[in-house]
Amino acid sequence: MIVENIFSKIPNTISDEIFDAIIQTKNITIERIISNGHASPKDFWYDQEKNEWVIVLKGHARLKFGENDEMVEMKRGDYINIPARCKHRVDWTDPNEETIWLAVHY
Repeated sequence: MIVENIFSKIPNTISDEIFDAIIQTKNITIERIISNGHASPKDFWYDQEKNEWVIVLKGHARLKFGENDEMVEMKRGDYINIPARCKHRVDWTDPNEETIWLAVHY
């Protein structure tokens, strides 16, 4: 058995968002996402085939949902369940500290 730490192996500078698959099977993917001032490209929307449950472990972020332009602010400890095919994007992440997410795609 190997013990890992969700807060380890974080680079000092992050030019692009980092997506690290922690567990991946046919039915589920658990990944760590590290953002630092990143946002989705201007006209890009996630439109995923699977549900996504995501929690912010550190930092701050804002998600935008396409159906009604709803903005959702997220801080440490906040989580949300995003249904499959719900168009959304990362509108903003804190540029002054890493935002560390844990996402479960199921």
